[in-house]
Amino acid sequence: MTARGGLTVVPGRTTPENLPVDVLIIPGGAVTAELERHETSAWLKRVAERCEIVASVCTGAFLLARADVLRASPATTHWEDVADLQTMFPDLDVQSDVRWIDNGKVVTSAGISAGIDMSLHLVSRLAGIDLARRTARQMDFDWNRQAPLGES
Repeated sequence: MTARGGLTVVPGRTTPENLPVDVLIIPGGAVTAELERHETSAWLKRVAERCEIVASVCTGAFLLARADVLRASPATTHWEDVADLQTMFPDLDVQSDVRWIDNGKVVTSAGISAGIDMSLHLVSRLAGIDLARRTARQMDFDWNRQAPLGES
């Protein structure tokens, strides 16, 4: 596969359909072509059904919405794409003033650095706040620990 910018990714093995997946993270970027691919949406829906957590960074939220994984709930994406996400998926409550939103099973984030904040939040959820803090420190990253929607 050739990624954006010409980076070639060659998998070392294929993933069996029934392999357990705890956390599935969908990256963003230029997703227009993938939004039109039925097989992408079908795969995302199938895999997401058996995940504990499904997360997206940036425009990955479009792919989750198209696959009907992200439904009628608060969500976010990169600030440049908020209006388009709301227009394409009017049942979503698209938020523009948050870095990430945790809806339990589905977590969405704004741009790339917000995706790092969201990822540290996921570490906190899955392995504890101490490990998340140590990870942020190791990365020399100033973690924005905003509260999830509905929490203070």
